[in-house]
Amino acid sequence: MVFKIQDIIKTKYYGHGKLLLTGEYAVLDGAKALGLPTKLGQRMVVKRTTSSDLLWESLDKNGKMWFESTISLFDFSAVTTTDQKISDYLQNLLKNAVRLNSEFLSQWNGFKIETQVEFPLDWGLGSSSTLIFLMSEWAEVNPLLLYFKTEDGSGFDVACAFADGPVEYLNSPDEVKYTEVDFNPKFKDNIFFVHLGVKKNSALGIKEYLKAVKNKSAFVKTISKITEDIQSTKSISEFESLLQKHEDTVASHTGFEKVKDLLFSDYSGIVKSLGAWGGDFVLATSIEGVEKVKEYFGNKGYQTVLTYKEIIL
Repeated sequence: MVFKIQDIIKTKYYGHGKLLLTGEYAVLDGAKALGLPTKLGQRMVVKRTTSSDLLWESLDKNGKMWFESTISLFDFSAVTTTDQKISDYLQNLLKNAVRLNSEFLSQWNGFKIETQVEFPLDWGLGSSSTLIFLMSEWAEVNPLLLYFKTEDGSGFDVACAFADGPVEYLNSPDEVKYTEVDFNPKFKDNIFFVHLGVKKNSALGIKEYLKAVKNKSAFVKTISKITEDIQSTKSISEFESLLQKHEDTVASHTGFEKVKDLLFSDYSGIVKSLGAWGGDFVLATSIEGVEKVKEYFGNKGYQTVLTYKEIIL
């Protein structure tokens, strides 16, 4: 029997996607946030090859290749690429991984890396954050350290990538802390997630927030309290009250327009932004059932409506 070297050395990694239930924007300044890992994530398969380069292939959820590159092991620059911007990002990620672990890729062995997301790329569930986690697993480095060397966000999304359930996350000047919490609402059948069809650029959202935010200390204190309170809610009405308070607080401290006022003013339940305002997913509550919710948002042109049980880990 003849073996190929890539068949012998093959490693698989997996990370969960994320949605941010509470703490958008405020988490950047030290507020407690509640992150929800999703059932959909990203996987990565690494195979050793006889090549002297890294052969990178990225597949969408249907198995169609959307990015391909040959990466030099010398400086991680792209020898060939279908997207230079993505290659530059990978170069930075690989360099930072090596800075954290000098043994990573030090043997000059070639590899083929194949990644595949389980969700549409425009959903904003964390194709970058899951990739950072996958890379940290391969490089055997701390995922949050790799994140902070590569990105400017809070890091909650990377914590969700390796969590087994909801996470309370804190990124303050004194500490970075993540704790898996028992958030399992009895009213989850009244919670829905609606995709707006717009992918919000996280870096742009951060810049907009930093220019707009007022009275950070009061903002952080209020959002942290909501994050704590929401974990012990017993009823959908109490949950809705806290979500409304969260939306009002973010709006008053940033001047940003609430998504319900902007798009869904006639909706009977609560609609809350998840993450940077203006794109990706929103949370909607309803006591009328999934068909009524899908009918309302479908009539508004939003066809992707997911139940809590469908998407949240």
